[in-house]
Amino acid sequence: MNICVFCGSSHGADLAFTQAAKVLAKLICDSNSTLVYGGGNIGLMGVLADEILADQGKVIGVIPDFLMRKEVGHTGITQLEIVSTMHERKKRMAELADVFVAIPGGWGTLDEFAEILTWRQLGLINQPIGLLNISGFFDHLILQMKHMAEMKFLPSANLAQIKISDDPKKLLTALGVKLN
Repeated sequence: MNICVFCGSSHGADLAFTQAAKVLAKLICDSNSTLVYGGGNIGLMGVLADEILADQGKVIGVIPDFLMRKEVGHTGITQLEIVSTMHERKKRMAELADVFVAIPGGWGTLDEFAEILTWRQLGLINQPIGLLNISGFFDHLILQMKHMAEMKFLPSANLAQIKISDDPKKLLTALGVKLN
């Protein structure tokens, strides 16, 4: 199984984010799954990839060439695909993914997560989507999504499709990942 993780290119302000990324990496390896991610060697992206590689797991990164030129591409991963644009990156990650998980991050993480949610709503994909809400990081986003549903801009059924947990193991289980 390929698990696509959207996450930050920094570590964030809370050490719990890095710890959760390490736990998630261990669970991905324990499930004999492959990580699909943005291809970076920095922040939570780098933590995920490095932890999986240290555990002899497989990592597929997809990175736009302009980020590769900025030397943030992880050249030590199992497979690194270089694409032309951010949109191509998201499209390729979606093609590779069996499951999507968003963990704390910034604009890029939010962009990737929102686009995948939109594609799911439009029926362009049907892979499970999860949100790992470490230290309440996504609490305000979750409230906003509920408000969008209450205001009839988002079908409640679409909101219900997002699996949300503050525990990596519970989230992966809810997404149908078989853990050993």
